Amino acid sequence: MSEPDPTRRRTITGFSNPTVKFVRSLRDKKHRRAERKFLAEGLRLLTDARASGRLPEMLLMATGRDPHPLIAELETAVLDAGGEVVEMYAAILAKVTGKDNPQAVAGVFAEFDTALSAIERSVAPIWLVAQALRDPGNLGTMLRTGDAVGAGGLILIDDCADPFSAEAVRASMGAIFTQRIAQARWEDFLPWLRGGAGQLVAASLRDAVPYRAAPYAAPCFLLVGNESRGLPAAYEAECDLRVTMPMLGRADSLNAAVAAAVLAYEALAALG
Repeated sequence: MSEPDPTRRRTITGFSNPTVKFVRSLRDKKHRRAERKFLAEGLRLLTDARASGRLPEMLLMATGRDPHPLIAELETAVLDAGGEVVEMYAAILAKVTGKDNPQAVAGVFAEFDTALSAIERSVAPIWLVAQALRDPGNLGTMLRTGDAVGAGGLILIDDCADPFSAEAVRASMGAIFTQRIAQARWEDFLPWLRGGAGQLVAASLRDAVPYRAAPYAAPCFLLVGNESRGLPAAYEAECDLRVTMPMLGRADSLNAAVAAAVLAYEALAALG
């Protein structure tokens, strides 16, 4: 293995540095889309990324940080892969991440291919599907749930929150690097789904059967709708199976991410 190029390691001491401005711009969806890059913060997330075969193109580290063997390994891996290591004062890193108490490391990653054509449905018995999911925290939680149940990934339908936003990445707890993500309009998703094996299951109140002991079949695509409006009736009508969960209190529905988790574990048990 050749020695890392020392020119790819540098220190930033000023807030007006172009790299600071560039990385900070990735907190904005418009700039993320233009650059096709996103920001992830924290040693756990970056370690999970490395374990999943993904390294940041740029590793950001706070000067004066406590030494840690995982940070040292990450730094070496990034340099060996041709990436860049940038050290900066903790106050500058705080400006970059938008957090008053930033963690010691952050990374700039290239966005993943989110085309439906990149999905191989046969690799997992369960896939999560969300329509018009607007809360990045819910999106990140669904990614985390998918990782927990061994799902293949999360397919985002219509206008959803940005999966590469700092909030969604943080809420995923590293699952953004282990789960496939696809984005599509409903009119593109449905023909794709019907072009191969796949059972589409909706959490619904319309002509639904109890979610327990429902006839789930792999690959099972579990569909939840918008946090406040639920699924459009036309979308539900296209589903192979509609299931409902009992609501024993005053609430008439579950949080979208919670509903996805309940269904995913029930499907996992049925398909196991």
